[in-house]
Amino acid sequence: QVQLVESGGGLVQAGGSLRLSCAASGSIVSINSMGWYRQAPGQQRELVAQITSSGNTNYLDAVKGRFTISRDSAKNTVYLQMNSLKPEDTAVYYCNARYWALGDYWGQGTQVTVSS
Repeated sequence: QVQLVESGGGLVQAGGSLRLSCAASGSIVSINSMGWYRQAPGQQRELVAQITSSGNTNYLDAVKGRFTISRDSAKNTVYLQMNSLKPEDTAVYYCNARYWALGDYWGQGTQVTVSS
């Protein structure tokens, strides 16, 4: 049973920082990519950042230069360092793991709230 356990969300003032973590467990199948999505109220879920098994990264334009995704492959853990946070970054952030041959798995979501 694949599980993704997220941590690190919370309330922060604009300009502040938060670090999200997500640990995947429960499968010996290798992970292709891991990433973070977010969904604000009334909005569609969008990809924030993604990192592949080879270390290639992809970012939402709105977070480039402020957010950094990293990965510890040995621990099947992905991190999202979020700096210079803005109120428009407020959303529920979801961890995603894309397994070879198994498909996509999701974390339960963690709330990030940025106050102005």
